[in-house]
Amino acid sequence: MSYRSGQYSESQQHHAHDHGRSPQRRPAQAHVAPRSPSGQSSYTIAHAGKQVRIGPVVFWIVVGTVTALGCWSAATATYFAFRDDVLTRLIARQAEMQYAYEDRIAELRAKVDRTTSRQLLDQEQFDQKLDQVMRRQTMLESRASTLSGLPDTTVTGSIKPSRGTPASETGISGTPKPSPISDTVIFAAPPDREARLESRTPAPIASPQPNRFAKIQGVDNVIVRLQSSLDQVEGRQLAALSSAEDGYESRARRMRGVLSDLGLDAGQLEAATPRAGIGGPFVPVIKPKADASAFDRQLYRIYISRAQVERLNRTLALVPYRKPVVGQVEFSSGFGVRTDPFLGRPAMHTGLDFRASMGDPVRATAAGKVVSAGWSGGYGRMIEVDHGNGLSTRYGHLSEISVKVGDAIKIGQEIGAVGSTGRSTGPHLHYETRIDGEAVDPQKFLRAGVRLSAAG
Repeated sequence: MSYRSGQYSESQQHHAHDHGRSPQRRPAQAHVAPRSPSGQSSYTIAHAGKQVRIGPVVFWIVVGTVTALGCWSAATATYFAFRDDVLTRLIARQAEMQYAYEDRIAELRAKVDRTTSRQLLDQEQFDQKLDQVMRRQTMLESRASTLSGLPDTTVTGSIKPSRGTPASETGISGTPKPSPISDTVIFAAPPDREARLESRTPAPIASPQPNRFAKIQGVDNVIVRLQSSLDQVEGRQLAALSSAEDGYESRARRMRGVLSDLGLDAGQLEAATPRAGIGGPFVPVIKPKADASAFDRQLYRIYISRAQVERLNRTLALVPYRKPVVGQVEFSSGFGVRTDPFLGRPAMHTGLDFRASMGDPVRATAAGKVVSAGWSGGYGRMIEVDHGNGLSTRYGHLSEISVKVGDAIKIGQEIGAVGSTGRSTGPHLHYETRIDGEAVDPQKFLRAGVRLSAAG
């Protein structure tokens, strides 16, 4: 309540008369008492025993401000209540902003999906390439095992040297030796072989792309290097196959040429070749299909050529083309017409006289069977071996005989010792080769042996 400054409040008089009484609690009231020592009107606001004195200008400014704010709020509410298009535009603007945010979110999701799909595709392509390399490595390892099982094309038919043997000791210079794939290519899966290409931790937008491309490029480089190494291994394997095939074919041609030069029938010799105890079910060899790899087709040709060489080797085992004595060959008398050492007249010498010392071992030049072993006139102690198909050899002037009639003889077996028995002027070996009982020059067979040795 507000009062003019010239009047006294009735409640204040009561308060003065009751000053001596006990105070009773009354509710706090806002009290405005106008006071002005200068005689001008003013306003006092009292609350809880405190008074605040304000002037009339400030009072009316506050009242006017409150009134203006109320009027402005009422006018604004009325404006918006009667102007639906403003509200509509505001609502449309908010909906447009919401749709824009939703479109942006959908675009970002699509981008994430494309990135994830690309990463999965890259991972799948990497897995496919790696599986292809591993399958090729397994195939080359299998081929290397097959190549290591191929026998050598040397005269003895020995197995190829081991992997640790130097190339200079193999007898074939410049030809790559087949070796297992683990000796040339050591494959180690990349460290991120099992890792996924997508990023698992948040990172700046610009950094994952170069890192991902760098990773893919690094993996591709590893795959390319592995494929290059496997190409080199496959090239060496094909070169080894070509060398083996050429070796078998060359040796088979020389064997056939030797038999032809000696005037021998390969078919008859093969039929006369003694067979060891062999057998088993017949399993025909399957010829490679038209779509087979070059390696398989070439390997098939090698197997056929090797079988032919082995058959010819068995046939040539019955041909006496080896030396009957060890060491350097020296002839003291050749085959043909010569002056008889005892009578001094021309005579036919039906064999070769090999210079040797008393007691030197005499070896069979081919496989066969002993048909004569004992004293035989001018031969002295003599051994005759039948090699089949009309071929036979004789060893004369022996000091000792180590076999008996009917014995089976192997190539290189020691059958006696050099001597000077019979019609002889000193220790030597009289060696003859006969076809159907007729003596032929043994040097013809010895030259064939040299030629076959060169074929290995």
